[in-house]
Amino acid sequence: MFMNSTFLKLNKQSLLLAILSVLLYWAFAYNLVRTDYLKLIGLYVTLFALFYRLVSTFKDDLKLLTYLAFGFRCVFILAIPNLSQDFYRFIWDGRMIFAGFNPYLFTPESFINSEQSPIAQAEALYTGMGVLNGSHFTNYPPINQLCFFIASVFAGKSILGSVVVFKFLIIAADFGTFFYGSKLLKRLDIPVYNIFWYILNPFIIIELTGNLHFEGVMIFFLIWSLYLLHCGKWKFAAVILALSITVKLIPLIFLALFFKWFLFNKHKTNNEKPNLLAGLWKLVGFYSITLLTTLLLFAPFLSAEFFNNYAKTVGLWFQNFEFNASLYYIAREVGYTFRGYNEIGIIGKVTPILVVLFILIITFFRKNKTMVELISAMLLVLSFYYFTATTIHPWYIATLLILSVFTKYKFPLVWSFVIILSYLAYVNIDKADKSENLWVIALEYAVVYAVFIWEVFLKKTDKRLSVSSKKISTTI
Repeated sequence: MFMNSTFLKLNKQSLLLAILSVLLYWAFAYNLVRTDYLKLIGLYVTLFALFYRLVSTFKDDLKLLTYLAFGFRCVFILAIPNLSQDFYRFIWDGRMIFAGFNPYLFTPESFINSEQSPIAQAEALYTGMGVLNGSHFTNYPPINQLCFFIASVFAGKSILGSVVVFKFLIIAADFGTFFYGSKLLKRLDIPVYNIFWYILNPFIIIELTGNLHFEGVMIFFLIWSLYLLHCGKWKFAAVILALSITVKLIPLIFLALFFKWFLFNKHKTNNEKPNLLAGLWKLVGFYSITLLTTLLLFAPFLSAEFFNNYAKTVGLWFQNFEFNASLYYIAREVGYTFRGYNEIGIIGKVTPILVVLFILIITFFRKNKTMVELISAMLLVLSFYYFTATTIHPWYIATLLILSVFTKYKFPLVWSFVIILSYLAYVNIDKADKSENLWVIALEYAVVYAVFIWEVFLKKTDKRLSVSSKKISTTI
């Protein structure tokens, strides 16, 4: 009894915060409909406040924060996702492969319209994913499809069973991100508790474990690859980067940024000047291994029809879909004003060109020689892409958040808080007007851009001014 009472006294605050968090996560997982926006916002804001308090107060107790991070995830194990229905398509694709079909060559709609049921629970899965999702070809790369296939092996006739398998895979990936992320932080002399701004963040727990988005698996491979690269194991790093690309295509956007790392990087263990020729050969080798591994992973599905279907589906994100955008919505309004109609077809073709130009500028005119500089460049490039994109779903921000852990930038952490406002679009889901509330989106991005501009531009200016004022005062 004495030991128990002493333990409670010493750990009263952490226990209270943990219990409150578990109760709120439980309510979020099992007693929330996404159209109930007051409850959604209330739960999320409270969970975020508790998360911030936990990390700020117990940042020296890494063991406690680790137990909490994965304990909170366990709350969601038996919960069907309530903020996204994408998991129904994941199950469909996995069962298609298990049944011997190439998932890239058929739409769910084609089977349903012809009254065929190629897999178990076909009607339920099609209804769950929705007509929009079911009418398009899949866009999920091979390693992502492997995760879907694993679920079909262990739970080929149960939707809940498939959900549970997905959750274990994503939680395992989070363990990997935590492991290699912590090791990389140590190597970079950055406080290890920084990893908890990602791993304990309710945004990550809800969007990845809760709503089954496989950004978590992609991020695991990306961070593992960066760790290997920092250790000098660039060949293995290239293979792992290819695994990341074949979960989600996003890491392709980072490839050009490795240029200066290989040509001009100087490791702490080697004080000699970088050998440009040797660095160039390593760069070519790194790109070759990454692209060849990526191609090999796609190989089982390749055909002329695959290329046509996949290109068409990926193109939808640039020229058809609109959700939670920022600069694109401004450009769209300009188009409405001068031409009277939505010019997404034109804007969607211009923005990729702008993104490529920005990548080239960051690659050749910014220092990317150290790992922190390289990761900071990745963060800025991906931010620019998201700022100009036509569609920004909440879970996209996960990659920005993990990259920010290794940098001085905190705007992705702020974005992970205000991103919940994007879910207010679902308030109109059962109404005739299903459009987003642009005032709410404006509020979200006003906060994000304010912090971004402060950190990237104004903060530097303030530092220079303070240094100049010190020099002046010293001279006087």
